[in-house]
Amino acid sequence: MPKALNTKPVYDLEERTFEFAKSVRFFVKALPRTISTIEDGKQLIRASGSVGAN
Repeated sequence: MPKALNTKPVYDLEERTFEFAKSVRFFVKALPRTISTIEDGKQLIRASGSVGAN
């Protein structure tokens, strides 16, 4: 089957990264507030926002 002309693959990485980071923040917000979840949540939020670096 021939490819259509001028078609480019869709790489919506920026949008998907933003949605991932946003959903991680909602998840962390729902966790019980203990010393360990606060510290681990901070790290998880930082890591979720830096997908390109990881």
